[in-house]
Amino acid sequence: MKMRLMVAGLALAVSGCSTVGSMTSTVGGWFGHGPAKAKPAELVEFKPTASLAEAWKGETGDTGGYLFHPQVEGDDVFAAGGSRVVRIAVANGNTVWKTDTGAKLSAGTGAGGGLVLVGSSKGELLALDRASGKERWKAALSSEVTGQMLVVGDSVMARTGDGRVQGLAVADGSRKWLYTRTLPVLSLRGSGGMAVRDDVLYAGFPGGKLVALNAANGAQLWEATVAQPHGATELERVADVMGNPVLDERQVCAVTYQGRVACFARSNGELLWARDTSSNSGLAMDERNVYVTDDKDAVTAYDKTSGRAVWRQDKLARREVTAPLALGAWVVVADGEGYVHVLSAEDGRFVARARVDSAVRTAPVDIGPGFAVQTAKGSVVAFRLK
Repeated sequence: MKMRLMVAGLALAVSGCSTVGSMTSTVGGWFGHGPAKAKPAELVEFKPTASLAEAWKGETGDTGGYLFHPQVEGDDVFAAGGSRVVRIAVANGNTVWKTDTGAKLSAGTGAGGGLVLVGSSKGELLALDRASGKERWKAALSSEVTGQMLVVGDSVMARTGDGRVQGLAVADGSRKWLYTRTLPVLSLRGSGGMAVRDDVLYAGFPGGKLVALNAANGAQLWEATVAQPHGATELERVADVMGNPVLDERQVCAVTYQGRVACFARSNGELLWARDTSSNSGLAMDERNVYVTDDKDAVTAYDKTSGRAVWRQDKLARREVTAPLALGAWVVVADGEGYVHVLSAEDGRFVARARVDSAVRTAPVDIGPGFAVQTAKGSVVAFRLK
């Protein structure tokens, strides 16, 4: 994922603006004068040992630099891009409906409770009817909506770029609770994901913090430090939790930029293990390992009980690799040139590869069977893997 920096507040003034490189710049060139983009590593040749084939292709709108996450619910995939939201049948790729919201979308999608949820750059949370795609309600939030929205019972969980997490009523979008944190001077666009299980919401934040919230009322249950910011400059001190936390029955894990991957007890936030790394995309988990894409575009598997490094695939350097998807015997990632790479979950070797129409910035999505990716141009492409 391409790094995107934004300023929280007015502590930095660059030509009178409070947002620095919010859509296009990398960390190395966030003032627009950084080094030229390094040449991606050449693709290594290998003998495929798995069959990877395109199953169908749908269309949203151009993502415009925002990070959209398709969502699977039941027999459908919901995706957004530009101003459009689509419902696509998993079985055959047919578009069930397509809605133009008339808004510049910045986040999506979420699905549940009969709703499909997307967010706008102007701080609007839009709820569409799952069956028809028609707008059910719209709620004004405090700033640009970021990340993926979740539905838990009769509540919608959404977060905004100013560090707030809100719980809203599924029925009408009225606010039920609000959780607020103060952000560091600099944070990364794409940081601060969420995950939910057993009515507990786990949310990562800029500054390296992971919190557990009661999903019913927003009360904080515990707070843990994934990584401690350090360094002489604000840029060096960026240590944001990247991507969505991952969890199982016992633990929840998260990874930061310029920090660590760490796993904590879900019951009380006690640290179980941590390893130094830096990720600008995120992580995944299966029954054995935690998989992390680091900021050098290597994918590492860590034993999820001990934190021991099991394998590392470093042949995708400088390819802007997404967060991984753990998919049974495989780990799937995509890159900034539109290549989709399938690795063996056993040892990290390449087992299959395909290409889509443009860069992929967010993790592949399990659509069971197979997986899907969303491209920068707005294509949603499904693959069958066996």
